[in-house]
Amino acid sequence: MSDYGHPLLFGSFTTPASDDPAGTVALAVLAEQVGLDLVTFQDHPYQPKLLDTWTLLSYVAARTSTVGLSANVTNLPLRPPAVLARSVASLDLLSGSRVRLGLGAGAFWDAIEAMGGRRLSPAQGVRALEEALDVIRQLWDAGARGGVRVDGEFHRVHGAKRGPAPAHPVPIWLGAYKPRMLALTGRRADGWLPSLGYLQPGDLTTGNRIIDDAAQQAGRSPRDVRRLLNITGRFGAVGRGPLDGPAEQWAEELADLALSEGVSVFILGSDDPEDLRRFAAEVAPGVRELVAADRR
Repeated sequence: MSDYGHPLLFGSFTTPASDDPAGTVALAVLAEQVGLDLVTFQDHPYQPKLLDTWTLLSYVAARTSTVGLSANVTNLPLRPPAVLARSVASLDLLSGSRVRLGLGAGAFWDAIEAMGGRRLSPAQGVRALEEALDVIRQLWDAGARGGVRVDGEFHRVHGAKRGPAPAHPVPIWLGAYKPRMLALTGRRADGWLPSLGYLQPGDLTTGNRIIDDAAQQAGRSPRDVRRLLNITGRFGAVGRGPLDGPAEQWAEELADLALSEGVSVFILGSDDPEDLRRFAAEVAPGVRELVAADRR
């Protein structure tokens, strides 16, 4: 399947710099003002040059009113899933249904271990993430009877009280690149969130196939999994390469990714206010127009 038919969304991926907290918040406010749909921040709790992501998301939620909010992506090894579930639900209730949960299995293991986290192999990280999904979704299922029970290899919750439920069904987007994580995305997640800069030619097609196959084997539709993409680029008067040129070129290239690879959420990594303005005012409408024309 090339186009999964989801509505197109556009967002920002801002550096949460601890040496310029006001500037970081200002970029998030600007993203809402120019009409972007989503504001996201990386989550590296071991990095003192970065603000704590969940504290920042809460602050930004209080400074905005409509834009969606997400970590891109949450560092699970340093965020216990039961506590994370309540943090997400609480912020969703406080912000009026604006939170999404980007989630990753972990990387930079030396730094994670230095902060007290447990070093995991890639296979262990995937198993730990799947157990975390059980914990999070059970805690959000406030209407179910009995306490939360997950007796996993890495996460154990024995009888914790459920709730609070989020204000809306919070989607869980996984940052995935390897086959095991991609298959987990297809089986259990609501979205796939990679970064274009980490992908090789053909990786989107291959990843989509793995996700689609896993979803179908789990009794789901491939359409149940949104395809998101972190992108970077440069605006210029003439085209010099992929996502390096005028806004019209960007629109054509992103529309092609939407129609050929099913990407429906484009998140721009930039700390330049002018980039965010052009992305919202010129690129996003152009992509929407091209995709709508093809879908008709």
